[in-house]
Amino acid sequence: MKPIDLGEIAILTSPNPVTLVCTELPDGDTNLAAISWWTFVSYEPALLGIAMLKTGYSGERLMATGRCLLTVPSVEIAGPAFRCGTVSGRDKKKAAGFGIELQAVEGSKIQAPLHSRLIVDCALQERIETGDHYFYICRPERAFADEGKVGLFAWNGYGYLAPAIRADKG
Repeated sequence: MKPIDLGEIAILTSPNPVTLVCTELPDGDTNLAAISWWTFVSYEPALLGIAMLKTGYSGERLMATGRCLLTVPSVEIAGPAFRCGTVSGRDKKKAAGFGIELQAVEGSKIQAPLHSRLIVDCALQERIETGDHYFYICRPERAFADEGKVGLFAWNGYGYLAPAIRADKG
């Protein structure tokens, strides 16, 4: 074994499911933030956790509205989903700018990418300071899936996005 740095840890633990965190902008449009990790925090009560940089606009919007959609984008929007992690929603309306078609989500004011494998509608429960990130604990209230869609994973840290292939299916 040899010593490695944090960046190499991210590469060696790949792939991670890509998620577009959808939040409501002040004008009612949807902001999209690309993250490559979220986790179950609890099953009873049901809680999910996501980490985002303290300086991130999506965290501000989540705090302002108390709501977000966690979505797993499908392969149809791999390029645009990747680009969502390269600019701030403060500076660009990512859905329109990157050609991501949005859809209404039952019971939510926030829209989600049309090409999503999974959509989880969440209410913010708590924010915890964790160094240069905040950890947002959210309560999932509704979830929707299209199992016919192939979800994206981040490989080599966040080097590129592609589906994962099951070992037992070749």
